[in-house]
Amino acid sequence: MKEQKISLRTANYEDLRTLEEWDEKEHVIESDPNDDWGWEIELKRFPDWREQLIAEKEGIPIGFVQIIDPQREESHYWGEIGSGYMAIDIWLGDVENLGKGYGTQIMRQVLEKCFSKTSVHSVLVDPLAKNSRAHTFYEKFGFKFLENRRFGSDDCKVYLLTRENWEGYKK
Repeated sequence: MKEQKISLRTANYEDLRTLEEWDEKEHVIESDPNDDWGWEIELKRFPDWREQLIAEKEGIPIGFVQIIDPQREESHYWGEIGSGYMAIDIWLGDVENLGKGYGTQIMRQVLEKCFSKTSVHSVLVDPLAKNSRAHTFYEKFGFKFLENRRFGSDDCKVYLLTRENWEGYKK
């Protein structure tokens, strides 16, 4: 079977309904139960420390990615952190797109994007502690478990991917 090409584009206000629908899907709630993304406001903002992307398969939206500079991000979600980090949120909108390799394609593109900046030395992710499927997904890219951490009311596992581990993964 031929791999279908996944492309990334900047999310915009026209994606509002799609993102709100995805937010109501059980598998999305299970991976991100307590966040209010504030889509109506955030899709109109384009701060230079964040990228919000829509992943598309043949022009149809299938997923969402947010890439932030955690040092510069306004809410200081990651706390005090040095320079050279990026943090990623990634999810597929519809359950029928899970397990087909789309997330892998998206993640490869996102990591290439992150590490294309020479100032970036590491990428962070924070899946829920109980989300073992996500842990396995990140580990296959070379992410290493860093620590258990509570973000708001969510118990998470923080993973880190260094540039060196990413370069090793790509070989």
